[in-house]
Amino acid sequence: MTPRALTVAGVMSGTSADGVDVALAHITPRKNAPPKLKLLAHHHIAYPPALRHAVLAAMNAQSTSAAELARLNWRLGEFYAAAVAAASHKSNIMPQLIGCHGQTIVHQPQTVPYLGKPLRCTWQLGEPAPIAERLRIPVVSNLRPADLAAHGHGAPLVPMLDFALFRSATRHRVLQNLGGIANLTVLPRACNAAGVTAFDTGPANMVLDACTEKLLSKPFDRNGAIASKGSVIVPVVTALLADPYFLAPPPKTCGREQFGSGYAARLIALCRRRRASDADILATAAALTAWSIALAYRCFVESRLVPTKHPVEFIVSGGGTRNRALMLLLADALREFPLALSTSDDHGLPSQAKEAAAFALLAWLTFHGLPGNIPSATGASRPVVLGSITHV
Repeated sequence: MTPRALTVAGVMSGTSADGVDVALAHITPRKNAPPKLKLLAHHHIAYPPALRHAVLAAMNAQSTSAAELARLNWRLGEFYAAAVAAASHKSNIMPQLIGCHGQTIVHQPQTVPYLGKPLRCTWQLGEPAPIAERLRIPVVSNLRPADLAAHGHGAPLVPMLDFALFRSATRHRVLQNLGGIANLTVLPRACNAAGVTAFDTGPANMVLDACTEKLLSKPFDRNGAIASKGSVIVPVVTALLADPYFLAPPPKTCGREQFGSGYAARLIALCRRRRASDADILATAAALTAWSIALAYRCFVESRLVPTKHPVEFIVSGGGTRNRALMLLLADALREFPLALSTSDDHGLPSQAKEAAAFALLAWLTFHGLPGNIPSATGASRPVVLGSITHV
C-alpha cells in the first residue's frame, strides 16, 4: 500500500495503570525520511477505581481464572472505545485509524523454561474488535509480540517516535520518559536508525505510586507534594541500586514483574528499619528513579556521545514530569554531566501525550506494511511490521 496521510488516534495505558491517554495526530509520509507527525489533540481519562483495581489485580495475581481475564480483556476494549470517542467529540476530530497499545499484564522478555521448552512472552489486554465495531474505524493492536518473536525484547517501541521527531543534525539528544517504568532513547547527532540506543533504566511512577497507595491509600503523590517534605534515605537507595538489573547492559526492559508491589513493600520495609517517615519513604522512592537514571547515563550513554561544543539535550516526558520532587532530584543527580535539561512540552509535545502519539505513529506504519521497531533499541534480529489490524 502506498503510504498516505491519515489522522490517527494513539491509545496508551501504561504500567502505572492510572488511566488512558488518547493522542490524535495527523501523520504524513515523507520521501527518504520518517513520516511527519503533527499532534492535534490529547485527552486523558482515568480508570474508574473498580477497573483500576481489576487491572492491578490481574498484573499481580499468582493465579486467576480464564473467564476473569477474558472479561477484563473485553471490558478494557470497551473502555478504550469510549476513550477514543470522548477524545474525538471533545476535539471535533474523527480519526481514520486507531493504534491501541493495550494494558500490559505480563511482559517477560527473558527466557524461562515452560512445559519443556524455553519461552519468552508478552501480553497486553484490550480486545480490539469492540473498538473497531463501536467506532467503525480499523484498529492496530498487539504491537509488541512481533518484535519479541524476532528475538527482541518487545520494547522499547517509543524510540521510533523519538527518531522521527527529535533527531538533530547538530545536537546529541537523550529522550527520558518517566512513566510507570523509566526509559530513555539516545539520539547521537545526525544518527540513522541503526545508531539509536534505547532501554529501560528502571522504575519510575510504578514504585512511587505503589508506595503512596500502601502508605496513604492514595493512588499517587500529586505533584510530589509529600515526597518534597521528606529526606532521602541514602543507604536504602544504595542497597536497591545493587540489583543486577541496573548494571546489566542494554538492550534491556523491565516491568511490574521486577518492580511491582513486592518491590515497593521491600523499599518501605528497608526505610522503616531506619525509622523513616512516609514523606521520607516517598522521597527515597523518587531518588531511586533519579539515581538509577544517572547511573544508566554514566554507564551506558555518556561514552556513546562524542563531546561537542553543545551540551547534550536531555528531554524528559511522561507523567513523572509533574512530580516536582522527582524532577528536582533528577536535575541534581544529572548535575555532573554537561546536559541541558528540558521537557518535551518545551519542544511542542505535551509530556503526557508522547507515548500515545508514539502508538499512533506505530499504527500508521503497520497499516502501510512498514516496520515499526528499531532493532538497535529492542535487540531484535531485524526490523518487523508490528501488530495486527482489525478491520471494520
